[in-house]
Amino acid sequence: MANQLDMTKGKPFGLIVKFIIPVVLGNIFQQLYNMVDTIIVGRFVGLDALAAVGATGTISFLILGFALGLTSGFTVITAQRFGAGDEKGLKLSVTNAIILSFAAAVVLTLISFIGMKPLLTIMHTPEDIYQMSYDYIIIICLGMIFTIFYNVMASLLRAVGNSRAPLYFLIISALLNIVLDLILIKNFHMGVKGAAYATIISQGISGVLCFFYTLKEVKLLIPDSDTLRADGMCMRNQLSIGIPMALQFSITAVGTIMVQTALNRFGSVVVASYTAANKAGQLATLPYSAMGVAMSTYSAQNRGINDIERIKKGTLVSSLMSIVYSVLIYGVAILTLPILMKLFIDTGSSDVPFDTILGYGRTYIIISGLCYIPLGEIFIYRNVMQGCGFSLMAMLGGIVELISRAVVSTVASAKESFTGVCAADPITWLVTAIFLMISYKFTVLSMDKAKREFHARRRKKSNEV
Repeated sequence: MANQLDMTKGKPFGLIVKFIIPVVLGNIFQQLYNMVDTIIVGRFVGLDALAAVGATGTISFLILGFALGLTSGFTVITAQRFGAGDEKGLKLSVTNAIILSFAAAVVLTLISFIGMKPLLTIMHTPEDIYQMSYDYIIIICLGMIFTIFYNVMASLLRAVGNSRAPLYFLIISALLNIVLDLILIKNFHMGVKGAAYATIISQGISGVLCFFYTLKEVKLLIPDSDTLRADGMCMRNQLSIGIPMALQFSITAVGTIMVQTALNRFGSVVVASYTAANKAGQLATLPYSAMGVAMSTYSAQNRGINDIERIKKGTLVSSLMSIVYSVLIYGVAILTLPILMKLFIDTGSSDVPFDTILGYGRTYIIISGLCYIPLGEIFIYRNVMQGCGFSLMAMLGGIVELISRAVVSTVASAKESFTGVCAADPITWLVTAIFLMISYKFTVLSMDKAKREFHARRRKKSNEV
């Protein structure tokens, strides 16, 4: 059991911190994939290439986010079975999660290949960066099977509380990504295509390392002859959680595409500035997604033994941790923005003054950072409900998010307001957080009621005997 973490016992704060630290570090290195692409592309290829990569970020989120939601949802059952001590059910869930993940990879790759050009056109991608945007994103999508392979292996390891191994492999692949970026872009002059190839090769190696580590060190996740089979009931349960989680990611992504579409109307310079600032903001908010992963595993394991009180206690602890972090990181993000933006942009070669680029970026960070607290709460409450098997409620939160982004971005676009575009994220985070916190209260009441009814039936049956 050295490679697993049982989160059904012990103080929630210590368990969450122990789990979350490797996930935060892993998220930082995973973010390096896109950040290094962006930095090297911006400095060695040019401002237009930086805008081209940035213009595809929301599309990547749409497609790869859907895949991530699926794989994360498939492994919720694994975490629940681990918490309940059901080894056979756990192994069966592993087999079917892998089958479903590879099927999803094939389908999503085909859809991406067919629909990419129409989507870029609908998004009003500027003509001067259209071809570079297409070249970059189509390679990323064609390598989707590597990304999904890593995601499902990492999700399975985290389902049994092992958050360290995925970190180690991400560090290796992130370093490899940097080396490949420099070789393919700087030495072979492959431009944005080189950045895309470096990303998918690195992701593939990370997945292979996860796979062989699991074979050798985490025998609990290796199916035996009895569980190495497709199971209709298991697949239905996994799909019932995975599809709503995937749709939630996609609904959120559609909202960000609307924002990107509004942003594209301002031209490639503004897109590049927004992209650089957005990358800095993503780095600042990485711990939120790590907290979400931790709470998904924590709540799923405790849901497996039906310990509702422990789930509520862990949720409160993580919420307070997130609030403290949000206050601190807002100030740090504003102070370090000029330094971070200079990583992405070669100020000596650009025709646009750096102060102009920084001005757009600072506007985005100041406005979006005002709602870092509700953003953190979104990740916590959404993942707790998903871990407990209430994926539909989380998906409804995604719909609220979509509507809010659509309204703000449409108004901002109509008024040609860059400030309005920047406000789309924080307004959306605030509205969505309120909805999810209310939904969580009803979810807890539902679980408490179900638990009371279960114990009442057991007492009645015992008395009858």
